[in-house]
Amino acid sequence: MRHFGHIAPEVRQRLFHQEPCEFSADSPARLLSAALGATLYSPATRPRLADDIVKQTGRGVVSMVLCLEDSIGDEDVAQGEENLVRQFTDLAEREGAVDLPLLFIRVRTPEQIPDLVRRLGAAVRLLSGFVLPKFTEERGMPFLEALATAEADSGRRLFAMPVLESPQLLYRESRVETLEGIFRVVDKYRDRVLALRLGVTDFCSSYGLRRAPDMTAYDVQIVASVIADVVNMLGRADGTGFTVTGPVWEYFRVQERMFKPQLRRSPFLEGQAEQLREALIEHSMDGLLREITMDHANGLLGKTCIHPSHVLPVHALSVVSHEEYSDAKDILRPDRCGGGVLRSQYTNKMNEVKPHRAWAERTLLRAEVFGVANEDIGFVELLAAGIPA
Repeated sequence: MRHFGHIAPEVRQRLFHQEPCEFSADSPARLLSAALGATLYSPATRPRLADDIVKQTGRGVVSMVLCLEDSIGDEDVAQGEENLVRQFTDLAEREGAVDLPLLFIRVRTPEQIPDLVRRLGAAVRLLSGFVLPKFTEERGMPFLEALATAEADSGRRLFAMPVLESPQLLYRESRVETLEGIFRVVDKYRDRVLALRLGVTDFCSSYGLRRAPDMTAYDVQIVASVIADVVNMLGRADGTGFTVTGPVWEYFRVQERMFKPQLRRSPFLEGQAEQLREALIEHSMDGLLREITMDHANGLLGKTCIHPSHVLPVHALSVVSHEEYSDAKDILRPDRCGGGVLRSQYTNKMNEVKPHRAWAERTLLRAEVFGVANEDIGFVELLAAGIPA
């Protein structure tokens, strides 16, 4: 699989200076953690789940979570488990004929992990891992121990994606201690923790809050403070950190808005895509695009998505611009290892080799999985090209 693999090769050639790389569920963890992109959630009870997965893969989805937790009722868990086993078996029979994304199951209890792996049988080869809810040191350790057991029993490499969403993490008086405990657990199982996911909806619920469609998570100060502390303690670029993914965007369509649209008109006029701009605004995508930009600025990569229309914006804004790529390559040139300051090739900024090195390394990893746009290509062209005909 690859990002933008659903569009024609000749179109990719026009869009990209460096095309996104190919990867598979067996690729190195560092590459997969950066390549998750827009991780699409789906209730595990959907009767045609296998068909849904194949359909979304054809629209550019590369990672999905099949949820047995908050998206379904307590009374539907057993049915969801049975449905997952049937749907994975169906997908296994199609294997080779269709491309499949990275597939994860969001469980409720540690006991579900080895039980589901056993029940999946040979179809477990299609499973990349599990999403672990309301993760803390106390709750998280049993989940990761169960994962290690299931992996040993099945012979299949399985990853964990803990969700950071507990009240202990939100409350100021317990936040640092909770983060320190989470770090101890995920550090012990570092080879199996693919990414840390933020449960911002749960954070808001603790205070009876819900952000409006023209507000981002970063406009809700209590949420923004948690994101900052999570990145501060768990997302460092010194080799101790993990990939932290962006929070879910809840909206599909806006009936009425209080504030002006946040999408500038000029990029769309230049790309002759004013109709696309209007469609994005109508479906509340201007807020999503702003939040994705803020995710990147705050050190997050990838995003939890609950609607297929959110996938393409996440991927389009994850593509590395030609300017970013040029700066990163300059900073990481072997003859620059001693440091120093240089003017960028675009002659519009200072590149300081030592302070910008970690940024450059992350940028080139993102360039590998999402590609590098051609000089004259912006996110408008990438959005327009990726929309199904």
